Amino acid sequence: MATGKFRLKTNNDWNTIFFRFKQGNKFDIETSIGIQVPKGRWSDVKQEILSTKEINYKTINVKLKEFEAYIRKEYENTKIINESTIINSKWLKEKIDTFFNRETENKTANEKLFFSNFIGSFIEEAKTKRTKRGTPVKPRTIQYYNTTLNKITTFESFAGYRLKLTDIDLNFHEKFIDYLEKEEFLINNTIGGFIDTIKLFCGNADKKELNVCKDYKLTEFYSPSNKTKDIYLKDSEIDLIYNTKFEQDYLDNTKDWFIIGVRTGFRISDFLKLEKENLDNGFIYKNTHKTEFPVIIPIHEQVQEILDKRNGEFPRKISDQKFNEYIKKVSEIAGLTELTEGAKKVTFEVIKDGKKKNISRKKFGKYPKHELVTSHACRRSFATNLYGKIDTLTIMKITGHKSEKIFLDYIKITPKEYAEKLKAFWKNNSL
Repeated sequence: MATGKFRLKTNNDWNTIFFRFKQGNKFDIETSIGIQVPKGRWSDVKQEILSTKEINYKTINVKLKEFEAYIRKEYENTKIINESTIINSKWLKEKIDTFFNRETENKTANEKLFFSNFIGSFIEEAKTKRTKRGTPVKPRTIQYYNTTLNKITTFESFAGYRLKLTDIDLNFHEKFIDYLEKEEFLINNTIGGFIDTIKLFCGNADKKELNVCKDYKLTEFYSPSNKTKDIYLKDSEIDLIYNTKFEQDYLDNTKDWFIIGVRTGFRISDFLKLEKENLDNGFIYKNTHKTEFPVIIPIHEQVQEILDKRNGEFPRKISDQKFNEYIKKVSEIAGLTELTEGAKKVTFEVIKDGKKKNISRKKFGKYPKHELVTSHACRRSFATNLYGKIDTLTIMKITGHKSEKIFLDYIKITPKEYAEKLKAFWKNNSL
């Protein structure tokens, strides 16, 4: 029968506890458990730390008894689960580190214990995983998983400790949100996205029957959010931009792409990639990049005029970044100067680690509308302007929204605009 015993090897002011584990002539191994006791406060007979004010001896004594029982159980498991396991100093050290929640040299053991290690393995699995529809996980999704992992590791550096799967509780939730708000200067919607992803990680660990805290299931483990103030352009404002003449070619080119965006409902990743080959007999055909869903849409008269102006070709190619930069200038020249509620990126100076640093973050407020116009306004304007004029399902098939609830959250008709629609209806249908 295997036996275990704690002992000290030195008689210094502070002495490390070692654990010796042996069974006849099969093995006799010994290694440090990484805990020290003050001189004269260890009882070899009682196998425990004697009363002392210098350390929390009661808690340590409980852990020592739990550890001895744990080692016996792990050893007995090797006889049932894997008889080929070699019981040596490496095995003992790994069990000590696992029990005391320390990182080991065993990759699998670390992934079952530490949150960031588990996330790393989750990401690697995701790279070859298939979705419910049988398609690969998109690179953009993998990138967001990595961004969330980065926030976890920077939080660990800030807090000064490694997070275990069992640490992802309501206390962590509160501290992590506070960190992202005060140290990373992130807005609620961004923070909420990270919390949602953390819940996904915890749920996956739970399915694998790992020892994970169940707090992530509680309503208190909420994802912060803001009521977004995303803008859209009314048809009259789109026409204003369309009819504005621009002397600079790069602005005229950007204007044409913008009109194509708002009259097709495509995302910027799709409409900026349109080619002559996507045209056929008065329709635009496109397999969308994000959803890989084929969309067919009739060519709007303004888009047709742009194509005619360019001998049947789409405008000159432009990057997403340049488009979002130039479209603000286009909108300004067109006269979209009305103060409008929304969020835009602003750069401000902060002091971090004793050094001044410039960071860019979204900030809510009232700004001239042209400062808020981005590529996101294209698809949102398309959907909002058509809502109520044709059936919702038709719009959703083009925009790619999977549920009416998500779609209705996406469109940006204000309560006042709904009231004006009702007023016009009553006027047109009065006796």
